[in-house]
Amino acid sequence: PGPRRHRRSVNQAIALIAAYLLGSIPFAYLAGRLHGVDLRTVGSGNLGATNVFRTLGRGVGITVMVLDIAKGAAAVLVAVALTHTPWPLVAGALAILGHVFPVWTNFKGGKGVAVGAGALIGLVPAASGVLIVLWFVIVLTTRYVSIASIVCAIAAAPLAWAFGAPWSYVVFIALAGLFVIWKHRENIVRLSRGEENRISLGQRKGAARDG
Repeated sequence: PGPRRHRRSVNQAIALIAAYLLGSIPFAYLAGRLHGVDLRTVGSGNLGATNVFRTLGRGVGITVMVLDIAKGAAAVLVAVALTHTPWPLVAGALAILGHVFPVWTNFKGGKGVAVGAGALIGLVPAASGVLIVLWFVIVLTTRYVSIASIVCAIAAAPLAWAFGAPWSYVVFIALAGLFVIWKHRENIVRLSRGEENRISLGQRKGAARDG
């Protein structure tokens, strides 16, 4: 029992440290640097895929979004492989926090939408598939990334419940959704004032605020 308990503790520590470090990989920042830009000083100043999309173009933005989703999924799947409930949930939370507060960029990161979607893929794949489709539909029809992100944050927990996720997962996803909505509080204010910028689906638009 002693060695087994010690091994479990080591696995949990590895999974949680890996989750934060994976989440904190600043793909947006690295993409900007590759193009000679510090994204913290242009556009919205946000280190997320939307600011990359607007500043560096669609191709780079989509690449960063996929990488951010992948790091969230990887964080949860590593925890699933090494531990048991509730640690994959904690790993998902740490991946989101790592993205929002990355140690490598003075704790200035993104808003956690893409990495949260990745964590959801690791926890409830079917629900995450529906949410990804919903996000793209809203973005394509309204061109407001912020609205798509907020709607998906609200819909995530009910969808997880509908797909049979355990209550611990549903509660975690609801809390993560509330965190994402809180991170979009400035967007909500701009939306209410009619001042929120739409995303351009064509050429880059470097001065737009992030959604």
